[in-house]
Amino acid sequence: MVHPLSVENITVAYHKKPVLHEVSFTVPEGKLIGIIGPNGAGKSTLIKTILGLVPKASGTIEFFGSTYKKQIKRIGYVPQRGTVDWDFPTNALDVVTMGRYGHIGWMKRPKKEDIEIAKACLQKVGMLEYADRQISQLSGGQQQRVFLARALAQDADLYFMDEPFVGVDAATEKAIITLLNELKERGKTVLVVHHDLQTVKEYFDWVLLLNMRVIAYGKTEEVFNLDNLQKTYGGKLAFLKERPALAREK
Repeated sequence: MVHPLSVENITVAYHKKPVLHEVSFTVPEGKLIGIIGPNGAGKSTLIKTILGLVPKASGTIEFFGSTYKKQIKRIGYVPQRGTVDWDFPTNALDVVTMGRYGHIGWMKRPKKEDIEIAKACLQKVGMLEYADRQISQLSGGQQQRVFLARALAQDADLYFMDEPFVGVDAATEKAIITLLNELKERGKTVLVVHHDLQTVKEYFDWVLLLNMRVIAYGKTEEVFNLDNLQKTYGGKLAFLKERPALAREK
C-alpha cells in the first residue's frame, strides 16, 4: 500500500546538537493526526524537515511513494502564524490565490477560474467580505482563516498545519476543526502540530507523541494515555494529573 507519507529514521541536528533522533512513522490515508509534545520537542522542526525547509542529517521521506518534488501539487502547508511577515503589502484574496500557483505555474497569471476558487475558499472560512483587506489589518484569528483558505485553494491531498489553533478565538477554533473534518471526509490526510492536550481525543484520529524521538504513535484511543504522556512530557505533566480528562486514562 502506498501511504501519503512515510518517514524513516529522520535525524536532525542544529550546530551538532540533535533535535530529532531517528524518527520513523507512516501516515494512513484520510486521517487527522495530531503531533504533540513539550516545547523544544522538535514538532515544528519535524514538519519543516519533512517539507525540505530544514536539512536532515539522515533518513528518508516519501510522499505517496515518491519524492516531495514530484508530489508537490498534492501537498499543502499552513505555517505558524508568528513566522509570517504580515506587513507584506498584499490583501487576503491575493494570499489565497497564491495557493493556486501549483496549478497555475509561478510565472503565469491566475485565470478567472482560479480567482473564483480563491473566493470560494474565503467564503468557506467566513472571510470573503475581507477579500480586499490588507493582511496586516486582520486579527490573529482572521489571519489564520486566510491561511487555511490558501491551503484549501491548493486542493492538496496531504496537509501540514503548524499550531493552527494558537492565538485564535473559540469561534475560529471551531471553524478550523469543522474544516479539518470536512477535509478528512473528502479523503484528505492532515497532520497538525497541537498544544492543547485537553482536545486531542476530540480532534484527532491518530496521534504522534514526540520528544526529539517518537515516544508513541498510533490510534488516539490506543496511545493517548497518561503513561505515554508522562514519558513525553516528564515532570512538565505533573500539574495535569488532577484534570479529569487525564486522570481517567489507564
